[in-house]
Amino acid sequence: MSRVLLLAGVGILPLLCAGTADAAPSVSRGEYLVTGPAGCGNCHTPLGAAGPDISRALGGRLVDENPAFIAYAPNITPGGHVADWTDEELARAIREGLRPDGTLIGPPMPFALYRGLSDDDLQSIVAYLRTVPAVEGEQPESVYNIPLPPAYGPPVESVPHPEEGVTVEYGAYLAGPVAHCMECHTPHGPQGPLLDTHAGAGGFEFRGPWGVSVAANLTPHPEDGIADDTDEELKVMITQGLRPDGTPMMPPMPYAYLANMTREDLDAIILYLRSLKPLPLPQ
Repeated sequence: MSRVLLLAGVGILPLLCAGTADAAPSVSRGEYLVTGPAGCGNCHTPLGAAGPDISRALGGRLVDENPAFIAYAPNITPGGHVADWTDEELARAIREGLRPDGTLIGPPMPFALYRGLSDDDLQSIVAYLRTVPAVEGEQPESVYNIPLPPAYGPPVESVPHPEEGVTVEYGAYLAGPVAHCMECHTPHGPQGPLLDTHAGAGGFEFRGPWGVSVAANLTPHPEDGIADDTDEELKVMITQGLRPDGTPMMPPMPYAYLANMTREDLDAIILYLRSLKPLPLPQ
């Protein structure tokens, strides 16, 4: 597929996400992550006729309905049932997908990547969620027509915070555990995204009121990927949802959240993307 088709065909999604500069756990770091690169409201904030209903920010909504499951993102404000969870229980639910009663949270939460969230960032996210305005009410329980595993892996004891900077390593952390860009921009198999073999190759389809959009190939593939895009073009696509020719890209990329990223975080992510193995779009 040519670069023109990749960015203009059926509303192909652009790209990614990032982190900030203060490593120590803090409410401000949590606010940056939740309202910026992590884009939690993209799934957890209800949608109205004009877009996200900010008056009910993080109050939950129907996220996806397909033959495999009907998934609701829960109310994660102090007005939802998570208010009764301890900080440790909420952190475990975010990073490992396990509720306090031992039941598993199902897709589309990207736990394969969230398991890599650093302790510091996880604590910051929880601290910030405790401060947001309470939204009353809760969403229905999700329904799964597929078997869920007993867990997504062994308990996560501790994850150190990576050294921050404009580096490939930090870009990988931002594009992976923080912003879960690779979750959407990687082809999926029966067990989820093929991160070990096809990371960033694109091709995953999203259906919604906008029609069908297809996740872009984020690898430096010369025909299907980002090899011909400049860094500045990539930044505009990530944060504004505009192609190099000025035409708008389609949902569900959380452009409004990604626009809050620091320039250093964007630079780190782009360094990481340039380092990926060039892969063609899946056939």
